[in-house]
Amino acid sequence: MEVVINVQGMSCKHCEKAVTAALRQLTGVKNVEVNIAEGEVDVNYDNDTVSLDHICDEIEALGYDVVR
Repeated sequence: MEVVINVQGMSCKHCEKAVTAALRQLTGVKNVEVNIAEGEVDVNYDNDTVSLDHICDEIEALGYDVVR
């Protein structure tokens, strides 16, 4: 599956790297693209392995706000 997640609070390259690294460590996540200017994280993942809620929880654990 591919989903675009709206995320508030990302403002720099560090934010991009932190979100990308955290999500890529999750089993089932295939690709992550972060667009800081748009406040979006595009995630391609295997829905049978990892849930969208788990992905969103991981982003929130980094201190960013997911707009659900």
